Amino acid sequence: MAIVYKAELRPSKMELLVRWLPQQAWFSGDGTALVRLGAFRFDDPDGEVGLETILVGAGSKVYQVPLTYRGAPLDGAEAFLIGTMEHSVLGHRWVYDATADPVYVGELAAALLTGKPQAVENREVDGVLETLPMTAHLHSTGTAASVPALSPAKPTTADAVTTVPAGPLALRIARELDLSGVLLGDPVLTVTWAGQEAPVQLASLGPAAGPSGS
Repeated sequence: MAIVYKAELRPSKMELLVRWLPQQAWFSGDGTALVRLGAFRFDDPDGEVGLETILVGAGSKVYQVPLTYRGAPLDGAEAFLIGTMEHSVLGHRWVYDATADPVYVGELAAALLTGKPQAVENREVDGVLETLPMTAHLHSTGTAASVPALSPAKPTTADAVTTVPAGPLALRIARELDLSGVLLGDPVLTVTWAGQEAPVQLASLGPAAGPSGS
């Protein structure tokens, strides 16, 4: 379960992405007219890191932008910092490209391999928890009983796919989404949202990382 606070954010998440996305080599959409199509969250087992993936429309293209929200800088991830913002409840927050965050990598692996569901999002209203409607729906073909021990290394991106070497696994995360519904690999993690009925691939497994993790 993820607690979503009714809070003011300065800058907003989309304001951060308007600045950051056009600077990415894998982005080729219209950066002047970004639209939030939907989002989903994973749960951090320790309850410390916010894990949210935003689906962003840019003209005819759709991008997957996984984010982590932290209350302190993530060591070694300076190159993956998207920006900082002020959260009216939680205070200063560091926002990262989640592909470089080991907490996100672990939860993505659990969703992909074992079918661990996305987080149910709740908001406290007058002391009562209110369940928020889902704006994106995940599905996994994974049937594993557990996730092996992971040691995520620095992600690399080519052809709009980010690969994260993680010990015995390599996770492949689509940045620009293929809306045709073609699925490659097994297992795969897919998503649908309002207006997109055909499941769209978000992540799959690639070749295992080499000894250097490169």
